[in-house]
Amino acid sequence: MKVLIADDHPIFREGLRQILQGSDDSVIVEEANDGHEVLEKVIKNKYDVIILDISMPGRNGLEILEQLKAEHPDVHVLMLSMFSEQQYAVKAIKAGASGYLTKNGAGRELNNAIHKILSGSMYISPAVAEQLVSEIKNETEKQPHELLSPREFQVMLMIGAGNTNSEIAKNLSISSSAVSTHRARILKKMHLKNSAEIIRYTVRNDLVD
Repeated sequence: MKVLIADDHPIFREGLRQILQGSDDSVIVEEANDGHEVLEKVIKNKYDVIILDISMPGRNGLEILEQLKAEHPDVHVLMLSMFSEQQYAVKAIKAGASGYLTKNGAGRELNNAIHKILSGSMYISPAVAEQLVSEIKNETEKQPHELLSPREFQVMLMIGAGNTNSEIAKNLSISSSAVSTHRARILKKMHLKNSAEIIRYTVRNDLVD
């Protein structure tokens, strides 16, 4: 098993390394200090699981998660945070994370979380599961664009303003393929057929000038 630990605190990374390799010395662990390093390493290597901290220098973990899932849809990401599950867990799961752990619980839950993720399941607590059910119920009352992730909403507005994929990619510092992935998800979530319908939707709902 190959794991990438992304956290800006070396001592905490070392603690996670010891937990992982203490239960199985065949586990290969690599480390990243920030989101930029994560993206660089994922281009060059294949990881079974990426353990990604939400709070890091530069772009936060949720933004990195969205880009990872857009460019590498099959990657397994376990979000790690000092914040309680109530604050970020649902956002992380909806953005594509395979699980969410608080740093306080990482020591006792980490190995179990990773094994569950690798078996094809998600690792979420009962409290998070309850929040997800509540979110699903509430989504039936939302407007279509409110179902989008922050990045998808941003891309939708730029499409609505008439920007091309390459213009959006340059502006957001992401690849054109990532823009295409976001566009496909926007169309699916909003039940639209093409970019022209996105433009009409944004104009009709006064989302763009």
